[in-house]
Amino acid sequence: MEEQRARDNTSAAQELARYGYEQTLKRGFNLWSVFALAFAFISPIVALYGIFALSFAAGGPAFWWGFLVVLAGQMLVALIFAELASIWPLAGGVYQWSRQIMGNGFGWFAGWAYMWTLVIAMSAVAYGAAGFLAAIFDVQDPSPLTLVLFALGVTIVGTLANTVGRRVLKLMVYLSIAAEILGSIIIGTVLLLFYRENSFSVLFDAFGTAGEGSYLLGPFLAAVAFIGWAFVGFESAGAMAEEVEDPNRDVPKAVLLSLICVALIVMYAGLAIILAIPNIGDVVAGTVGDPITDTLAAKLGAGISKPLFAVIVVGFLASFMALQASVSRVIFAFARDRALPASGFLGRLATEDRLPINAILLTSVVTTALFLLANSDIYGTLVSFTTGGFYVAFLFPLLAALIARLSGRWRPGRFSIGGLGLVVNVLAVIWVAFQITNIAWPRTPDLPWYQNYGVLIMIVALGVLGAASFLPLRGNIALTPHNERDGVAATAERPGTERP
Repeated sequence: MEEQRARDNTSAAQELARYGYEQTLKRGFNLWSVFALAFAFISPIVALYGIFALSFAAGGPAFWWGFLVVLAGQMLVALIFAELASIWPLAGGVYQWSRQIMGNGFGWFAGWAYMWTLVIAMSAVAYGAAGFLAAIFDVQDPSPLTLVLFALGVTIVGTLANTVGRRVLKLMVYLSIAAEILGSIIIGTVLLLFYRENSFSVLFDAFGTAGEGSYLLGPFLAAVAFIGWAFVGFESAGAMAEEVEDPNRDVPKAVLLSLICVALIVMYAGLAIILAIPNIGDVVAGTVGDPITDTLAAKLGAGISKPLFAVIVVGFLASFMALQASVSRVIFAFARDRALPASGFLGRLATEDRLPINAILLTSVVTTALFLLANSDIYGTLVSFTTGGFYVAFLFPLLAALIARLSGRWRPGRFSIGGLGLVVNVLAVIWVAFQITNIAWPRTPDLPWYQNYGVLIMIVALGVLGAASFLPLRGNIALTPHNERDGVAATAERPGTERP
């Protein structure tokens, strides 16, 4: 086993050298640990708590079918990402996949969108955990400052754990999986078997959310927009590729398995909660602030609350750590290519465990700064941007892969979907473009204009900020180690692209 692991590491390091990089990160993840990391990143607990109340209020219990729609769309994306991860097992994932095909500028903006989305998501996850921590410590009606302090505590604990070493990170994500099994599968099964309040027919009832309009084009699309947050993060396995022992084989598997497992757990737990809700009308009306917690308390007793909150906090903390691990590797990949200010500092690795400590610390500083905006309209807009931000970042490598295929330069790697590749790639681009439009659509005219158009404003603002940041740097960015012509990277020596 040790000999095989050594051979895999040597082979991976040799392949890395072909792209002009040295093996500086330590390869300490196998298939199951990188799968667990991506699983914790998505986290069924965080995913379900993040979207359930919003989706239910938007579309009634029939919103559940939106899970199937989003899963189908995200599977298209995951298949293409699995192919890209097999061809380019490089730290940074989305950034490198886009860069290797389309060149520095295209890849830089892909990474820029992805990097900011992950950092903002870190802030949202830490702040989301704060409410449950307040309940555990019996803090009634916590003030905004109290929530910020709890969120800061999550940030500090997660950052310290991420800087100690990969073993702590792996331990946390394994604990997260145990928490998911307890909090989602076991409790969901108990609800379905013993506490079902509603029949399965309720899944076809919109409970008046459509009014006199079309349900599918109105409430259901709104629910699909919210659900989009639940099934992202599978791509994070690609960001860790240079720390995986056999990345060409294991990273694609982790990408696909993490999405499928999380989706099945979220759908199962979501179904159990819907069928156990005592009064669906109150949830749709918005008079129930937390339908999941209220339903569990009503069915399992108030004593379930604190143990459940502890399980939820474990899920949130593991998700925070996985987010931070992923974005720190994106920052490291940028810094290695001299694509950020202070690249030498941000690309520095710890001596013993070869972790990008400075990049990790930077993410915690930015996250803490975002807490200063907590409970403001700006913070709410930032959080709402994260869902759209993921899809914007996804569009870059999907378009790059499609261009390579249409120009005849695509060569498959170790994982390939064969002749279906072009069709799946086109459908994935259409799906992501649809979701960006659906998420950014100004469907709440009662809100102030800057909130109603918040996602679109954030996309434009980050694009302008990105352009202002990129222009001074572009002359210093390291070129991809193969021929670049007309802004499109091309090579005959490596899989993925070949000279026309």
